[in-house]
Amino acid sequence: MLDTPEGTVAIHGVGAVPGAADLPFSHKVMLENLLHNEDGDVVTVGDIEALLDPARRPHAIAFHPTRAFLHDTNGVPVLTDLAAMRDAAAERGLDPTLLNPVIPAQLTVDHSVSTDSFARPDAPALNVKREYERNAERYRFLKWGQQAFSGLHVIPPGAGIMHQINVEYLADVVTVRNGHAFPDTVAGTDSHTTMVNGLSVLAWGVGGIEAEAAMLGQPISMLIPAVVGVELVGRLRPGVTATDLVLTITEQMRHLGVVGQIVEFFGPGVAATSIATRCTIANMSPEFGSTAAMFPIDTLTLDYLRLTGRPEHHVQVVEAYAREQGLWHDPDQRPRFDRTVTVDLDTIGPSLAGPRRPQDRVELAEAPTSLRTALSELDAATPSPTPLQDADAASRAAVGPRHGAVAIAAITSCTNTSNPAVMIAAGLVAKKAVERGLNRMPWVKTSLAPGSRVVTDYLERAGLLSYLDKLGFGLVGYGCMTCIGNSGSLLPQVTRQVADNGLVVAAVLSGNRNFDGRINNEVALNYLASPPLVVAYALTGTLELDLTTQPLGTDPDGTPVFLADLWPDEAEIDRVIAGAVEPAMYTQVYSTIFDGDDNWQDLAAPGGPRFTWDTESTYLQRPPFLDLPDTVRPAGEAGPGAVLGDITGGRVLAYLGDSVTTDHICPAGRIPSDSAAGRYLLGKGVSRRDLNSYASRRGNWQVMRLGGFANLRLSNKLADRPGGYTLDLNQADPSIDEIHAVADRYRDTATPLVVLGGKEYGTGSSRDWAAKVTALLGVRAVIAESFERIHRSNLVGMGVLPLQFTPGQSATSLGLDGTEEIDITGLRGRDTTPRTVQVTARHTDGHTTTFTALVRLDTGRELAYYRCGGLLPYILHDILPDPEAESDSAVTATNELH
Repeated sequence: MLDTPEGTVAIHGVGAVPGAADLPFSHKVMLENLLHNEDGDVVTVGDIEALLDPARRPHAIAFHPTRAFLHDTNGVPVLTDLAAMRDAAAERGLDPTLLNPVIPAQLTVDHSVSTDSFARPDAPALNVKREYERNAERYRFLKWGQQAFSGLHVIPPGAGIMHQINVEYLADVVTVRNGHAFPDTVAGTDSHTTMVNGLSVLAWGVGGIEAEAAMLGQPISMLIPAVVGVELVGRLRPGVTATDLVLTITEQMRHLGVVGQIVEFFGPGVAATSIATRCTIANMSPEFGSTAAMFPIDTLTLDYLRLTGRPEHHVQVVEAYAREQGLWHDPDQRPRFDRTVTVDLDTIGPSLAGPRRPQDRVELAEAPTSLRTALSELDAATPSPTPLQDADAASRAAVGPRHGAVAIAAITSCTNTSNPAVMIAAGLVAKKAVERGLNRMPWVKTSLAPGSRVVTDYLERAGLLSYLDKLGFGLVGYGCMTCIGNSGSLLPQVTRQVADNGLVVAAVLSGNRNFDGRINNEVALNYLASPPLVVAYALTGTLELDLTTQPLGTDPDGTPVFLADLWPDEAEIDRVIAGAVEPAMYTQVYSTIFDGDDNWQDLAAPGGPRFTWDTESTYLQRPPFLDLPDTVRPAGEAGPGAVLGDITGGRVLAYLGDSVTTDHICPAGRIPSDSAAGRYLLGKGVSRRDLNSYASRRGNWQVMRLGGFANLRLSNKLADRPGGYTLDLNQADPSIDEIHAVADRYRDTATPLVVLGGKEYGTGSSRDWAAKVTALLGVRAVIAESFERIHRSNLVGMGVLPLQFTPGQSATSLGLDGTEEIDITGLRGRDTTPRTVQVTARHTDGHTTTFTALVRLDTGRELAYYRCGGLLPYILHDILPDPEAESDSAVTATNELH
């Protein structure tokens, strides 16, 4: 028991467990979770002992998050799945409300607003108007879900970005519920759920199917993750931002290799790292590859809770609980990490990352070199009739955009807009630029889309919002917007030159991802940068200049203006923050967070426990995932008691390279009118103007299937062109066609399909739709050199078998070209998972290649999901058992694999 200002509460004492004192913070939170849920079945004493003793690992545990966190583009398909399961319950003659969340779930509507209008005072209103025109049907569905499912709370559009709202308001660090106190832990349907790790909340991204399972009381099955200790020493030098720091850490962690592990920060530099900076770092944990990026609780945690208006009595609960449970940070203590690495903050310098991956950090001075390399790879040499450095801003504007022109400059994303220091710095750079007579280049689309209304409040109070507006960085809305690809159209002059002349343009944004095709279909190069650098690049309009030595422009007197002339010092930033940011701002903004505007309140929504599907809807269709086991598995090979079966006579649907992202597999951006999905929607009567984005159409599985593997920048080695094409090997004369059409023909001949991949397969966001479209296309197995954690788990959740080449082997080294016929054997008749299977590839010339692949069903619970044909059928069997069905005994076989 623990006495707190909120009364005496029960706790599960971590400190009383022998060997727990020197555990990393993350493992202590996991230990409490296991103690809290130990029942001798799903969670056992053996699980606790394995957490304490590394010699007992690898070992699978069942982790029970204390709440679920969703956004609209993943939340809508979660609700369609839950609605379909309620239908299935009713069809069995059962009460559909048996399917109901057992833990709190919050859903933020932040992924649907787009940057259609910008650089005009009414841009926010116009963008909201278009948002509701496009998405009213989806939003009515969300309102139905809020009344149908207890414990689901929807934060309406216009409030901000989910992760910033989580940090500033929703997260309580320590939860008091039903007389018990325990750490706040979160399963979120967005990979950047980790942002709240900076506030000492253990959270990570999961697929939507895992989130809905957690909502319904299912634990998250996982191997106990190794914890990598990152010792922070020193302090950031003047002029270096939190963005520079996180891009450097991202580069280092990718080089180190932390996929499936937790990164945890410790050491004297932690105290020199503000909560806002910690959250910037933690936000990009998925870009590291790590499961989470944790910071421990300390006085800065308490100060931030007070700054953001949390009640004082709860702040005291957090401190009392943390000290009692050994969760309070002691800079002199070195926890028992699995390995450690040191980051010296003194060595960090100004940086960008790009042009295609967030881990590809570029020193600011090297940006022109990075550009030249990228253009060379694209065979786009930069014409230089006049050396750019010799031309002033007026001359550059008159000449117009060249290769490397900045077409988008966006202050966007919770990664950076949650950090007052970099936002104030951007405002001060804008102020000084305006005072020196500078302006953005006319081809640059500029925008400001913060993750919280608090940001515009303090920028306005500081007198900086008007200066940003004068440079075109006026408010466009509160949501993810450009960061997730809702960037809207480029300026017409740029679009014409891209289409007619092959102009290669770039985006510079303060986001967290810059994968091919993510930000805008017409933008080939994407660089991540701090908000003040985004402003600077809008002024130059190009990446050709070295901003450390060359002027951004000239003032009216002809005097060159350098970045150093505009850049504020740390003391100036601190003074502005001290005078502009206060707790009352947060309490006022969040006092009405669940209310919504008039648009939301005026939306009429259906009622009742079951949703009435409209067969003509282009946004919402009852998903088929509960039926998939019957259509993609032979009879008898799917169900709670099913034995495994081999995959024979398979064909390769896609042969892909390294770093294939979930954006490649399942695009999120706007739907091109000439794409398969676009043609389908046009045929349904949808206008070109209202095609919307793939992300907004995730409630319609038919549209999403047509978009599978259809990213315009995806390279399939079986096709002679990029995008959603492949080779149909079932034809006597193999020909290339759209991938969905080829998959249909394979389905008609009952041909199982396989995908071949390289390293880091499935990197990027947590979207479970990347696994869903894989299953919908008939893919039975993915064989890759390595997998990103979330996508591998999502594949299992959809009944797709993840297989991994043994170390040192790859499709290339084995001489595969994708035209082979594939057999995967070693599964048939088994009721447990083999460590390996044999893969036989029969080449077109008659010879065969045989190799061993690792089976990546990592836990016994994953085996149970796979045997059922996926997580959703498993949940249905578990929560709504058929009285005549055999009991599922597979769940308890959790650790026989290891």
